[in-house]
Amino acid sequence: MQARIHSIESFGTVDGPGIRFVIFFKGCSLRCQYCHNPDTWTKDNGTIYSIEELLSEILKYRSYFGKTGGVTASGGEPLLQIEFVTELFKQLKDRGIHTACDTSGITFNPNQTENVLAHQRLMEVTDLFLLDLKQADPKKHKKLTGKDNSNILAFARYLSEHNKKIWIRHVLIPEITSKVEDLEKLKEFISTLDTVEKIEVLPYHTMGIIKYQNLGIPYPLENVLPPTKKEIEQAKRILGIEKKKRGKI
Repeated sequence: MQARIHSIESFGTVDGPGIRFVIFFKGCSLRCQYCHNPDTWTKDNGTIYSIEELLSEILKYRSYFGKTGGVTASGGEPLLQIEFVTELFKQLKDRGIHTACDTSGITFNPNQTENVLAHQRLMEVTDLFLLDLKQADPKKHKKLTGKDNSNILAFARYLSEHNKKIWIRHVLIPEITSKVEDLEKLKEFISTLDTVEKIEVLPYHTMGIIKYQNLGIPYPLENVLPPTKKEIEQAKRILGIEKKKRGKI
């Protein structure tokens, strides 16, 4: 079994609890206007790894994980290669290593039995899901990412119903995801989930523009500035982040 990988980070500190070995998978079916890694969209030019090769790399850094760290599958969208991620996580769990999946949930389809079963198998070997909720309104979500959010919200509900731990991530973009009504709608949805342990507001930044230029792709948000401190504080207040406490992992 093989996968196409964009890159790996051996000492990650922002993609889950503790020190993480982060694997950035190639391929994504969304085209988020603010994406800072457009070079992960396709599977072209990715480095091919087998399960054994990745395990060999991961285990070199196991001593750094401690009791709270582990391995995070990110992207791109790692679940476009869900069978590989599932088998990798199974091998990691057999070795007592914490697993986290950073996903948009876009690959989930509640109306397709085989698809649901594939995600169920992944859930069985995943300790934590970092779920990117980009926009609660389906029309605005489609404008922002190219697809509506019905499957994403369905996946969030499915994780909650099956008692899987969730950290919500939300990119804050002025006038696009920062409006009070959008944040309140997002908060309303999150409040229906029973297993959310943490909510993170990720301020939009422009560091990915150079990648668009190098790839010859127009940057959709060229004139959009990062959110102000006031906008970030407002978002945190509406989402109730100051009241959220990280649960035990």
